[in-house]
Amino acid sequence: MKRIIFIIILFTIPLLKGQGQDTNSKFALSLSEAIDYALDFNKSLAGARMEVEKSRHSLWESISQGLPHADGTLDYMTYFNYELEFSFGGSDVSFTPEQYMEAMNQTLSQPQFSSTTPEDLINHQAGNFMDAQLQSMLPPSTILMSDQSTAKFQISQLIFSGQYIVGIQTAKLAQKISEQNLNFTELDVKQAVINAYYLVLITEESLGILEQNLQNLNQILEHTKKMYSAGMAEKTDVDQLRITLNQLENSKNSIFRNLELNYNMLRFQLGLEMNVDLTLTDKLTSLFEELRPKDALLNQFHIESNPTYQIMKTQEDINKKLVDLEQWNYAPTIAGFYAYNAKILTTGFDMNPNHMAGLSLSLPIFSSGMRKAKVNQAKIDYRLAQNNRSILEDQLELQYKQYRYNLQNAIENYETQKENVVVARSVYDSYRLKFEQGMASSLELTQANSNYLEAEGNYISAVMEVLNAKLQLDKLQNNLE
Repeated sequence: MKRIIFIIILFTIPLLKGQGQDTNSKFALSLSEAIDYALDFNKSLAGARMEVEKSRHSLWESISQGLPHADGTLDYMTYFNYELEFSFGGSDVSFTPEQYMEAMNQTLSQPQFSSTTPEDLINHQAGNFMDAQLQSMLPPSTILMSDQSTAKFQISQLIFSGQYIVGIQTAKLAQKISEQNLNFTELDVKQAVINAYYLVLITEESLGILEQNLQNLNQILEHTKKMYSAGMAEKTDVDQLRITLNQLENSKNSIFRNLELNYNMLRFQLGLEMNVDLTLTDKLTSLFEELRPKDALLNQFHIESNPTYQIMKTQEDINKKLVDLEQWNYAPTIAGFYAYNAKILTTGFDMNPNHMAGLSLSLPIFSSGMRKAKVNQAKIDYRLAQNNRSILEDQLELQYKQYRYNLQNAIENYETQKENVVVARSVYDSYRLKFEQGMASSLELTQANSNYLEAEGNYISAVMEVLNAKLQLDKLQNNLE
């Protein structure tokens, strides 16, 4: 609900102003809000969600292959009044009905037909009683082939297929992989947003330290100028401070440009335009305190929660189903159909029935070892998937130990650098006081200032090292919030 309210407010304000994401758009985001926003608008995630939607349609495509299919066709054919001629092997000479009956009577009066009556010819096939002489006298016949039109409706249904059943199971696993890929992409986006958010805060922290140092040195420079005018300092002291200030000013400009680059990187991960005014509401110190990196060292690693392992395990299941799929090639396939032909226009010579129904049995008999070879290949692919999963398990265990080792080192280094900053700051303050009293040279002061800035830089790097190490460990454990 918090996430929904945030998004509504986020988009209501620009609409009330009559503007979208333009140069006047402003976003103030905490780290958790930035993650939620990226999960909704990151373009890589949009592509991964489309892949999930595509896999759902692909699953239904597999299921629908075993459901009833209905097809309709409408045909029209013309023969241009063609006349079909056929004969019984007789002469092409035409006979009138009277001539044909006279010839038949003459044939029946012959000795071999003396005991045959006309009723016998009606009750039996004429070909069994006629001799070649009678058949030769039958005239040829013609049939006019008129235009023909037929509307056909057919229903087909797969009754049994082992491949169909295994195919649906495989399609479901493929959809599961697409959903796991979406989760993996979400994890990547979270990591990228968190890392970019940290980088902006680190850069702002560095910029703040440098600006404060520049302000202090400018005060020292003004004080030194007055001392030089009073003859209490040398010109080299003034020049040395100016050189240091110029170097720090260049460093400040460089960090400022890097800050804008880091902001653009964060905008890209959030799916924002580059001209959007973005403000981060979380502070580095508060985030670091909430992080509690030492607690991560106490967590146990459950390899089943790792997204890469989940995808690999599902791929192994798919390879196992592919073995079943190839084995089902030995089984028969049964399908049935019913068709109805509605005859709109028909010729005088139509032998097609209106109703038809049937069953089709496909039985594999002999393939010269092809099916067996496919089964063996699928089994090898399955064993390869098992072996790859075992390798991944070893790699993830090794990676977990390495990430814990990195985090432990980063925490220890952070503690050291944190103490070094306190010491370097104390030394710098001491030399500054001595310089103002004329007891230390400008060279000693600038050296102490450089040591202090170096300690601050090492401290900032140590903080970033801890953040990155904790981030890597959380991602490995699928524990990014």
